[in-house]
Amino acid sequence: MSAPWSAARNSRLTRSPLTRDHSRMTFRVLLLLAVCLGWAPAQSIKETQPGRPPLFLREDFEETPAATPITQDHLSSNPKALLALYGPGKAGMKKSHHDTPADDPYYVWDGTCEGNCAIALRDRANYADLTGLAKIRWRTKQSGFRRLHLILKLAGGAWLVSDPLESASGDWRQTESAVQDLRWRRLDIASLVEGAPVERPDLSRVDEIGWSTLMTGGGTPASSRVDWIEVYARAVPREPTSRH
Repeated sequence: MSAPWSAARNSRLTRSPLTRDHSRMTFRVLLLLAVCLGWAPAQSIKETQPGRPPLFLREDFEETPAATPITQDHLSSNPKALLALYGPGKAGMKKSHHDTPADDPYYVWDGTCEGNCAIALRDRANYADLTGLAKIRWRTKQSGFRRLHLILKLAGGAWLVSDPLESASGDWRQTESAVQDLRWRRLDIASLVEGAPVERPDLSRVDEIGWSTLMTGGGTPASSRVDWIEVYARAVPREPTSRH
């Protein structure tokens, strides 16, 4: 009963080096063909893809009483973050909260802005690289005709504003935006008025990241609310001469 097995074993052991080399070469060719045609295992494909950027910045605001205007003291999640307000109505940008409903968050509200207003955040030590798979996530609620835009300050000082990302909703909602899919216009940061379109801006070094409706606040019926924001991007160290 063992003779056929022994013969087969001896046959494998006595194959010539040329035959073994041919077998190895054939295997490599087949493996290369599998990769090219998409037959490779998922793990092998995953290892060749670039990694997604990590969380660069998250801001959820202090659980303290409402205050106008919102200030640096109201930032909670990131000790390296700096806050800035812009526009003729910036003094009306409020850190808001209500006792009812019980789950009302502590959020940024522009309903008392008496002119166009905006808020922006920056990391003390790093620019944000918003190229590739960078994304923005936030929890927001808009009312009336208010449409929320993302605004960016580039390392060279220019400002950009995105197409509207959020419209009115009856309740809070979380959304995620791939930065590479957004369209941009120039932004006059003093007046918060949009300008000409900008095709394929260089977003590899973004200094500040924020939001605005580009409109005057209209109280509860016509306003914008942001509970928290997350930015997924790679950090690019600032030059030593950058302000801190």
